[in-house]
Amino acid sequence: MTTTAPAVLSTADQIARALADPGTAWPSGRPDGVRAWPQSLAGGASGIALLHIERARTGRGDWDTAHTWLTTAVHGQVSAAANANLYFGAPALAFITHQAASASSRYLRALERLDTATCAVTRNRLADAHRRIDRAERPPMEEFDLIQGLSGLAAYHLSRHPHHEITRDVLAYLVRLTEPLPDPAGLPPWWMNVAPTGTPHADYPGGHGNFGLAHGIGSALSVLALALLRDLSVPGTADAVERICTWTDQWCHGDETTPWWPGYISMQQVTDNRVHSGLRPRPSWCYGVSGTARAQQLAGLALQDPERVQAAENAILATLRDPLQLDKVPEIGLCHGLAGLLHAAWRMATETGNTEITAELPRLADRLITALDQDGHAPELLDGAAGAALALHTYGTDSAPAPHWDTFLSLA
Repeated sequence: MTTTAPAVLSTADQIARALADPGTAWPSGRPDGVRAWPQSLAGGASGIALLHIERARTGRGDWDTAHTWLTTAVHGQVSAAANANLYFGAPALAFITHQAASASSRYLRALERLDTATCAVTRNRLADAHRRIDRAERPPMEEFDLIQGLSGLAAYHLSRHPHHEITRDVLAYLVRLTEPLPDPAGLPPWWMNVAPTGTPHADYPGGHGNFGLAHGIGSALSVLALALLRDLSVPGTADAVERICTWTDQWCHGDETTPWWPGYISMQQVTDNRVHSGLRPRPSWCYGVSGTARAQQLAGLALQDPERVQAAENAILATLRDPLQLDKVPEIGLCHGLAGLLHAAWRMATETGNTEITAELPRLADRLITALDQDGHAPELLDGAAGAALALHTYGTDSAPAPHWDTFLSLA
């Protein structure tokens, strides 16, 4: 038996009601060590505000609840420091305020202030990044990734003001990021001299190359492809997309019906020219096929490459039909769990009208709803109930006009 749309929406509604009041979102109080920053999109009030904004925009929630969470998110001093990014501080607040203002015509003055701060953060980050490239050094993870870096800021600017100078500048940086650096080993210019944790580690003496949407080149691929698809590209964008795809093609595994990509590779794997099949990542958004297949689909559409589009859709379809792969994501969340897989698959099916992917979604929604029936879920957006509710809400309403709430996942 598969879940119907009313049942999907009923589950999303139930979660939203439980998260209506910031004072009771944690029924037993916030546990020690849990992310508590109001300005955190991943784990704070900003992320839960996004759920209520999207529900109000589509008529299944009310703006008073969204306003309450927005007010909670902006409480206190807003960070526009060097550590501000799409997931924290002024850019995170600008992102959710943009979602609210676009649907309600409210919050425009607040958005203007937050946007000014976000542009300043972006320009400072761009200056640092270009100086690093001028020195022909390898990038740190926080320079270009989605969560901490310029891919995330590019995603925001592309959504908020696609024709603005800052949008062109940050897209131009992403193009430059893909241009070769002097390297006798032939490593790509986005190769990092750190471990996947973002810091040096003895297990990664030569650093690593990262494919993922959260911390790797996948987010840059998605953003650049989206710019091409929206006729907003800067010179060299198509070449940059092709350079990234050449590298991801080199490391694609499986066959034409079940392709998969690593989450990341080490220098030893480059030397061996091999990634063992046992290292295939679970099908999560952050490192697995939920993210990498969507990035490949977008790249294929942008480059008018139907074979790439087909390979990407085959990858997600093979995962949805493989119980062993589905068992690897028992969690509920957008980042590591079933919500991310459901939403990425829905987004891919909707993009091209793939009825085979669409046919698998009810069973996947069933899995997510069953997982949500278990107790103990955090309310947060990235790994918790708010993100799961957003995925179910979007699948149940089958509605996602711009601006897209999943911009922060680099899925649209």
